[in-house]
Amino acid sequence: MSRVDTRQVGPEDGGQRLDRWLKRQFPQITQGLIEKACRKGEIRVDGGRVKANTRIEAGQSVRVPPLPDAPAAPPVLTSGISDADAEMIRSCVIFRDQHVIALNKPPGLPSQGGSGQGKRHVDGLADALMFDYKERPMLVHRLDKDTSGVLLLARTPRVARRLSESFRHRNTRKIYWALVAGVPQPLMGTVRYGLLKTGGRGAEKMRCIHPNDVDSTEGAKRAQTDFAVIERLGSRAAWMALSPITGRTHQLRAHMAEMGHPIMGDGKYGGSAQENLGDGWGAGIGGEVSRKLHLHARSLVLEHPVTGGMLNVTARLPEHMAQTWALFGWTERDAPADPFEDA
Repeated sequence: MSRVDTRQVGPEDGGQRLDRWLKRQFPQITQGLIEKACRKGEIRVDGGRVKANTRIEAGQSVRVPPLPDAPAAPPVLTSGISDADAEMIRSCVIFRDQHVIALNKPPGLPSQGGSGQGKRHVDGLADALMFDYKERPMLVHRLDKDTSGVLLLARTPRVARRLSESFRHRNTRKIYWALVAGVPQPLMGTVRYGLLKTGGRGAEKMRCIHPNDVDSTEGAKRAQTDFAVIERLGSRAAWMALSPITGRTHQLRAHMAEMGHPIMGDGKYGGSAQENLGDGWGAGIGGEVSRKLHLHARSLVLEHPVTGGMLNVTARLPEHMAQTWALFGWTERDAPADPFEDA
């Protein structure tokens, strides 16, 4: 496309993220190109500057700058996805119906592209998850690169809107498992520290802000995490269930570190090279325990966006966490499905 274009958002497209809408309109453009054009003000909605994740509404006008021409042939599974990667991402599917796909995302695989993430990520491999559909599935939420577990994709724009609404209005029940340094006291409770983004692109980090200071701290957002200890390894470490009531960046990692019990292997918030001796400092335990991040999105429960029934998806532990659990004599069946309800 060699000139500026203005397009209207159709009645079926309202409520979507701008970047996802643009990718369906112009399959040849990349996430990086969209974010750069938004930063420069080249992409606008109703004349105003926007971010890539801005949600658009039916009837709005989107200004689109000149874009690279689309490839001569429509992109298919031969467009840069290796057979090995296609097989890998399909092996991650733990639930699939006509509307939703759920993955058990492996650690080390980013959800989306971005600064420092490279080209190999779930969103970039979504063509391999089309199965019998013409449209590629769409991410409706994200997990950190090194966090494993349940990740949902919608198979149509309508389902994507409904799922995004569920996450936005917190009509979901998310439970994570983590191994943390030391043992929190009390064994069950809630962390309400707000979070403030610090650092630049590629070095993003969240700083905890006391709840009383959130409203007076520019840029701080309220955050809430429920926690419960499932098992203990003396005073050295604890198997935790964590439920994020809000969904802030790095929320679980920052909250546990603020408590003095960082998640094992968390170099950003706990210092992965420091061995914890049971005093709540350091995110390493030494010995045969992997230095990878021990944080896993164990389960997700929400209302099915089409059938209205309850969708309950559970993901098995990744290999490095399963090895740690075996080392400590813990098994997945030792934990209740929802430790907060069963307490």
